[in-house]
Amino acid sequence: MNLILKEIIYKVAIESVKGSTDISINKIDFNSRNIVENDVFVAIRGTVSNGHDYIEKAIILGAVAIVCDTLPENLIAGITYIQVRDTNKALAYMASNYFGNPSKKLKLIGITGTNGKTTVASLLFQLFKKAGYKVGLLSTVKIMVDNIEYKATHTTPDSITINYFLNEMIETGVEYCFMEVSSHGVHQKRTEGLCFVGGIFTNLSHDHLDYHATFAEYRDVKKSFFDNLSKEAFALSNIDDKNGLVMLQNTAAKKLTYALKTYADYKVQILENQLAGLLLKINGNEVWVKLIGTFNAYNLLAIYGTAVQLGMESLEVLRLLSNLESVSGRFQFIVSDTNITAIVDYAHTPDALENVLKTINDIRTKNEQLITVVGCGGNRDKGKRPIMANIATELSDKVVLTSDNPRDENPEVIIQEMEQGVASQNYKKSVSILDRKQAIKTACQLAQTNDIILIAGKGHETYQEIQGVRHDFDDMKVVTDFLKQLSK
Repeated sequence: MNLILKEIIYKVAIESVKGSTDISINKIDFNSRNIVENDVFVAIRGTVSNGHDYIEKAIILGAVAIVCDTLPENLIAGITYIQVRDTNKALAYMASNYFGNPSKKLKLIGITGTNGKTTVASLLFQLFKKAGYKVGLLSTVKIMVDNIEYKATHTTPDSITINYFLNEMIETGVEYCFMEVSSHGVHQKRTEGLCFVGGIFTNLSHDHLDYHATFAEYRDVKKSFFDNLSKEAFALSNIDDKNGLVMLQNTAAKKLTYALKTYADYKVQILENQLAGLLLKINGNEVWVKLIGTFNAYNLLAIYGTAVQLGMESLEVLRLLSNLESVSGRFQFIVSDTNITAIVDYAHTPDALENVLKTINDIRTKNEQLITVVGCGGNRDKGKRPIMANIATELSDKVVLTSDNPRDENPEVIIQEMEQGVASQNYKKSVSILDRKQAIKTACQLAQTNDIILIAGKGHETYQEIQGVRHDFDDMKVVTDFLKQLSK
């Protein structure tokens, strides 16, 4: 794809230009290792490295233009230098322009919040597929271009990847795309230049405070996504969350609300909550769904409201809701031959863990044990570690504290920090086992007929990251294998 540079920098906030913008370019990239002849290199200041340090390398590899926020001391003749205010923002607009602004050619809906993003995006994808549409998905779990699946590496991919896949969707005839929007993605301007027809806010709780300095900053970054929606879009917010109305304060979009506890445009009541599913009353109409738990009642209500706003008939939406299947690693469960129920869930924040445990406690008879296996990730928000251990030991009969993805941290230190949150009256409930596989095996050995095992934190992930190396590890596979062995 050969385009003229001046067409690619449309809408970019430019400070100065050295050289010609009337030149043909091959592609744009922010990774100097990917640069080839006639490329444009965008120097991004990342959390680990600074792209400005690789400008010279990019030119040696063939870059004909450099986009940066600080010009190099020595400018090379024949190279175009474009100085911009914000290279992240510039990259986003350039990526949209390069691929022909694909977000304007389909209906793009963004879902943001601490918990529920993946479930809402994935189930909206599933619902619209069942309704007969060609649909796209950009999520933590995977990227879908109608029926073609691609591996996802980030909750919100970089701007080039987003626009590349949106363009693939256009070429495949996709009409709707549902996209997870993370606080990192918004803060790093990856969603700039995209045209959203709708935004959904699920909830806000303790997370990512390793990245955002304060909870207020985390909230305001989420809010800025809604602030940037156009007046033609809709903003659908969970107002049972104390930050729900905050998200709508300054948006030009059509303001819509959903809730379980308060008056809202879209309202749900839980009539029955069982391991087999939920009986809900949504805006006066009853529907049985296969998903369980109060948190899923909220997710399904957000899905209902979004589908109605996108023009689907309300009773048809209810029919489709009743056929939705749970998302991989989100309250995914199996029942062994000895009637032990094992649940795998992605809950990796205090709020998510509490929601899952309360859901299980609402459903169970209390004649069985609830055994929870939980760890916390390394190189992430340390503040939530003791909180999560406290929640697990308060709401479970037995708890196995273990490793999650320790990454570059010492897993023993992570577990020690979790142990600090265990109240003295709950000490006897908990045991710490460093090896996650052994931790799951121990939970299975402790379990008796009718008991429930919750394995929290990793959900859909099929790896464990230790010292920068990813090892194959699938919670659902591991617990299934152990329960089969024990039932023989």
